[in-house]
Amino acid sequence: QVQLMESGGGLVQTGGSLRLSCAASGRIVSNYGMGWFRQAPGKGREFVAGISRSGGSICIDSVRGRFTISRDNAKNTVYLQMNSLKPEETAVYYCAVSEGSYYSTRTEDYDFWGQGTQVTVSS
Repeated sequence: QVQLMESGGGLVQTGGSLRLSCAASGRIVSNYGMGWFRQAPGKGREFVAGISRSGGSICIDSVRGRFTISRDNAKNTVYLQMNSLKPEETAVYYCAVSEGSYYSTRTEDYDFWGQGTQVTVSS
């Protein structure tokens, strides 16, 4: 069992930055892939970025160059640094853990999810 707690969301103006944190407990997650997803009102949950056991990462094209996923194994925590935020990126952001060594872009490949943190980007 893994418990995940997201933090760092909030209200930011267009072009601003936020850093989301996801602290894991109940199990050491350094050997597992982790990912960030987001869900806007009325829309499905979409993959944003993922990081592997070894620290390799991927992200969707729309956030490339602006968002960075990272992990601190000593703190059992994964981060999502979000820069140059846009209003259309307003959503609840969720972190998740895959018990495999690699990240995945598919929601069904993640078994443990946090409760989410709200990110609102105003114009």
